[in-house]
Parts: sequence; C-alpha cells; structure tokens
Amino acid sequence: MRTIETIAEVKEARREFQGVVGFVPTMGYLHEGHLALVRRARMESDYVVVSIFVNPTQFGPQEDFQRYPKDIPRDLGLLKKEGVDLVFIPSVEQMYPAGFSTYVEEGRLTRRREGASRPTHLRGVTTVVAKLFNIIEPTRAYFGQKDAQQALVVKKMVDDLNMNLEIVAVPTVREADGLAMSSRNTYLNAQERQAATILWKSLCLAEEVWAQGERDANRVREKMTKLIESEPLASIDYVSIADAWALGELEEILPPALVSLAVKIGPVRLIDNVTLR
Repeated sequence: MRTIETIAEVKEARREFQGVVGFVPTMGYLHEGHLALVRRARMESDYVVVSIFVNPTQFGPQEDFQRYPKDIPRDLGLLKKEGVDLVFIPSVEQMYPAGFSTYVEEGRLTRRREGASRPTHLRGVTTVVAKLFNIIEPTRAYFGQKDAQQALVVKKMVDDLNMNLEIVAVPTVREADGLAMSSRNTYLNAQERQAATILWKSLCLAEEVWAQGERDANRVREKMTKLIESEPLASIDYVSIADAWALGELEEILPPALVSLAVKIGPVRLIDNVTLR
C-alpha cells in the first residue's frame, strides 16, 4: 500500500493502474461504514484508492473543522488490512493553494435539508469531490447511503458535467442498536449516545406506519416529530419525507420516498435516513 501526499505524485502513480479503479473519498477517522465502502470497491475493482482529507470548505464558521477527529496511523492500518493500493492524504495547501477561487455547485438538489441548514456544506463537498475525481480519475466512486442527499448531489454533478465515472451508493452500516455509524458519534457522552438511538427509532416508526398503509406524509412527519421530542436531549433540525430522486417534499407518500432527518443530541448534530420502497 502506497501513501502519497502530493497531487503530482498521485497522478504519476495513477498512470500505473491499468484496469478498473475504485475510489473511496473519506475524511478519515475510519469506522465500519467507511470499510464497507472499501470492501465493495475491493470486490469490484482491480485497484482501490482511498483519500483522507478533512475538507475545510464543507464546514461552516461555527462547525467542528478544527476538532474533527483524526488518527492517520490507525486509518492506514485499517486500510492496509483491506488491501487498499493507494492512500492519498493531501494537505489543505495541496487542495486549496493560495489564490484558489473556483467552486462547483449543484443548483437544485442542494436547496433543502442539508443545503438549507448548512448553506456552504454541499458546495464544499461537490468542489472537493470534483477535484479528487480529476486527480484520481476513478472508474467508480463509492459513497455511503447515510449521507443520501450528498450521494444524490454528487451523482447529479457527475451526470451534468459528463464526468467519466460511476457513483455507487452503499447501504448504511449501523451499530447493534441501530445508530448509523459516524465519526461524529465519538463526540457523544454515554447519556447522549443512548439518546441518539431516537433517530433510528423514529425512522423505524416511519417504516412501521408506512407498512400499515399510512400514505399521508404530514401525519408521518408529525408522528416522527412527536417521538423525537419525547427525548429531552434531542433538538430537531429537520424531518423530511421527500421524493428519493428529486428531493421534493411529499404530501402523499409515493415510493421510493426518502425519509431523512437531522437531529442534535446535546451539541452533536447527527443525520440518518431510510427509503420507503
């Protein structure tokens, strides 16, 4: 496994890869959710490239860029065990040199939910992902379904800009109690960690009432909201039931419908989703 820190060296190494290249972009502090992406890429690719880069442009002014968890030696050990061929660990200066002023922005799917709550977040994602795609030139890139809106936005960017790769969304990996795996889960204390299960419980409630025949999206949102508000440590950012492709909010639930939510547990903002099919 090669570890490279500069764009020029990555491009040189990439020329040696003759075959299918699978790419997994990450911000590091890897968990089983990331490793599921790596394993899927390993199954489907001749070469696997992983990037580790905490991208400053997708963090707002009051967000956790400076304290985002990092453990590069641990990450490299995990990636070596998974048979990764190349790990790209650029500096901020490599990705955003002095004078950088060009951004990539999707203009429709980013207007609601994460785009409304974190106005610069998705622009930061599309910009850094576009740069990484140009540097790595992958055949396929792998994203987790936990960040469903992000995966859809990246796929739209790839389609709209005629990028020569495929986006693969991989199902969310969960803890035993249903909490979606996330690097930010490490911020939770014991009490908050227990309270965080309310996200998964509310998504299960949506699936349950859907299975029982409920099709009124407002009623399902109300039931989910009431359940989340029963947890004292929870503060709702949004509860959404939307078309799974265009992300428009639904009045009547027509499958596939993306049920997504963002909830603060104490100071920690968590997201999750399920798709009703």
